[in-house]
Formats: sequence, C-alpha cells, structure tokens
Amino acid sequence: MEWKDLLLSDRLGRGASTSAEVRSQYQRDFDRIVFSTAFRRLQDKTQVFPLAESDYVRTRLTHSIEVSSVGRSLGTLIGGMVREHEQSNGVAPQEFGNIVAAACLAHDIGNPPFGHSGEQAIRAWFESRGCAFLETLTPAETQDLLKFEGNAQGFRVLTRLQNSQNAGGLQLTYAVLGAYTKYPKQSVVPGMEKSKKVSEKKFGIYQAELPHFREIADKLGLLPKRNDAWVRHPLTFLVEAADDICYRVIDFEDGCRLGRVSFSEAEPLLRPIAFPKAEKEATNSYDSIEDTKGKIEYLRARAINTLIYGAADTFRDNYERIMRGEFEDDLISHSPFLPQLRKIKEQSVSQVYATPSVVHIEAAGFEVLGGLLGRIVPALVGDEGTRTAQDDKVRQLIPPQFRAGNTKYEKLLAATDFVSGMTDSFAVTLYRRLSGIELPSG
Repeated sequence: MEWKDLLLSDRLGRGASTSAEVRSQYQRDFDRIVFSTAFRRLQDKTQVFPLAESDYVRTRLTHSIEVSSVGRSLGTLIGGMVREHEQSNGVAPQEFGNIVAAACLAHDIGNPPFGHSGEQAIRAWFESRGCAFLETLTPAETQDLLKFEGNAQGFRVLTRLQNSQNAGGLQLTYAVLGAYTKYPKQSVVPGMEKSKKVSEKKFGIYQAELPHFREIADKLGLLPKRNDAWVRHPLTFLVEAADDICYRVIDFEDGCRLGRVSFSEAEPLLRPIAFPKAEKEATNSYDSIEDTKGKIEYLRARAINTLIYGAADTFRDNYERIMRGEFEDDLISHSPFLPQLRKIKEQSVSQVYATPSVVHIEAAGFEVLGGLLGRIVPALVGDEGTRTAQDDKVRQLIPPQFRAGNTKYEKLLAATDFVSGMTDSFAVTLYRRLSGIELPSG
C-alpha cells in the first residue's frame, strides 16, 4: 500500500474538494463529527457504569474525546516517521494525527445504549423473539442482524444516517473512513468464521454499506483478501491502540475513583508503566502528592504517555509488514508491560465491570432493548394488512427517517438504527412508556 493513496482527502459522495481554507480536510472531518447529533448522544451512553450518578466517571463521549487525544499523538509520531523514511505526498506529520484523531473520535459512534451489553441484547432478540422476521433475507443480511455490530453500525452512521440527504452521509474523507474501519469485511466471509486475526475477529460493514466500502477500499488502495474482505488501513492500528490504551488505563482509574479497586491494588500495576526508567524529578513530584486520588491521576497520565510511545515503537518495528497487509496483531499486545496490562484487565473485569450494580443495569438493558425491538420491528416491518392497532400507534411515534425502508432488510436495519441511536435514558423512558409503566406528562 502507498501513502499517496492511503491519505486521500477526497470525500465519499462528493469527490475532490475545491476548498482553499486554512483548515485541512481532515480537520474538517473532525469538526463534522463533533457537531453531529450521533456524537452528541454519546454523552448519555454507557462507557463502564450505566446511568452512573457520579460526575467523575467517563461516558462514551468523554471516552471518545480521550481516545481521540491519544490517537492524535500516535498519528503525529508515525507521521514524523513516515516523513523521515518515505514519501507521504507532502502531508505533514500533524495531518496523520488529524486523520487518526477524527477516526478515534467516531470509533464508538455506532454503539447502542448500555455499552457492549446493548450489542448482545440486540443480537439475543433476533436470535429468539425476532427470528421469524429474518425469513426471506439473504444469509449475509441475516448475519448482519444476528451479529449486530457497533463497528458496522458506526460506519453506517457516518456514511448514511448522519446528513442522510447527502450521498455519503457526513461525506468524510476516504482517509478518515479507511482509518475508522477496524474490521474491513462483511458479516459472512467463508474461511474467516473462526479467525483469530485482529482484523477478522468481527465485521465492520453491513450489506447495505458494502458499495460504499468497496469504493473506499479502491480509492485508498487497500489490498483485497477475499469475498469483500480487505487488509486494514495502516492508521487503523493506531486507532485501535488509542482505544486499548484508554479503556485499559482509564476504566481502571474510574474503578479506583469509585472504590472498586483499592490504591494498594492499583499502584503496583500502574507504577512500573508510569516510571519505566529511574526519573528522580518525576518520582519526586509523584511522592509529593498527598492524596491517593491525585496519585492515581498522575500514574494514569504517565502510563498513557509510556504506552503511546511503546505503541509507536511497535508500529515502527513492524512497519514493512503493516504496509504489506501481513501484520495481524494489536499493537498493545507487543508492549513490554503486557503482564501489568493483563492484570489490570483481569481486575477490571472482576472488580469493575462485573460488580452487581453494573450487571443489574446491563441485565435490565436486555429487557429494555428487547422490549423496544419487540414493539418497533412489527410496526416497521408489517404492512397495513398485518399491523395491529398497537403497531400503528407505535409507528406514529417512530421518526419519519426510520419509516422510509422499502425492503424487509432495510426496514429491519431502520429498527436497529432507531434503537441503537438512543441514549441510555431515552431508551429506558421510551420502554417504560410503551409498556404502560409511565405516561408522558403534559
């Protein structure tokens, strides 16, 4: 793959830009995402703690902003490396950072309410109560729904649902859309069903958006694998690393802040990452901090810095394989601090993610999202002859843009578009109202 193709600033649905603004096309992408309604809704979507009452812990919005900040640093570092060793079509290192930052900003934009358990809830509904609605769909269309995937939903949000009046949705640059796509494949690819390769573990493109990604892959020069599957854009590894760094370290910090992980448990894991070398001035600054919360924040900041430079080093060490499409590991898996990161993940799973309050709300999310789909899908898929009076009432409550599908597949995607786009609070409120538990006031 060649950087002159991979950094293409033409826009999906629009083509080459004639703008001569000071802002680069990649900065404009960043701003388009920031001002989109889908991004704004992330402020009320779960990161770790659903419907958290504390104003300190992260939501999907703050998580996405932090990942974007880490991604910008990673991209700029790699941009500097590329400029030293290769032709990058005159693109400055900072623009590599802007591409990665924009892709990172959008990395969770397709996630449904209640975090990853929301994805599981949607899949579970189609596997059980919603199975009958999948009849007559193609195998790939069926798998799109049975394996509902936030990454594929995010690509759909960016290229179709936001600014839906435009061809290409937000009309982002090919470079940013390529860097965004962690799993550049459709839901059904023979031979990849049980693949452990990092780019093949999940899928990132629904059948409805496959023509868009074919165009993106062709423009960027992404190497094809087979049956609508491609190798990753090189910068995607940096997007993934930024997310990995943030959720490993920052989710752990949130757990400490809420008392789920004690300081005596956290410090021995974070300190070796934060101080990989003997740095007297830094350790003196750390030792002068009196409160444990401040110490954890200091360790978190330094640990992130260490992991950023480590991920950049791994990218450099595997550069040729990445550019040939042969590298299939996440960058963090090569970190010298992998033992600490694994222990952090283990403690996060047992003491943060699996605490009763989190599990109770996630379990309730299955009922909420399943209940919503049970009412919304019949209202959208049924025709005038098969819809009940209740279906017709529910249909009236669904915004017009979700009632425009022609085929059954399009109507089912519209149902998941509506539900997955909800915030946690709105999903709970709508479920309570459709179930008759709560009535609107006024």
